[in-house]
Amino acid sequence: MQYVYSLKCKDGYYVGCTDNLKERFVRHQKGYVPATADRLPVTLEFYIALADKYRAFELEKYLKSGSGRAFIKKHLS
Repeated sequence: MQYVYSLKCKDGYYVGCTDNLKERFVRHQKGYVPATADRLPVTLEFYIALADKYRAFELEKYLKSGSGRAFIKKHLS
């Protein structure tokens, strides 16, 4: 499974994709991920599990776009 996830950071949100959500979240919390290291603390807002990694990457890309951010704000936050 691939997981597309969103973290709430001290200054906004972060969207990512991984095949091991638990390990990736721990890495974010410990500051090992450069994109969120300066934005701690982080909390998991939501995740979506997908069997197809290419669809997961496409969803991640969409959620990082302007319309994807609007979708998150309206439906998932």
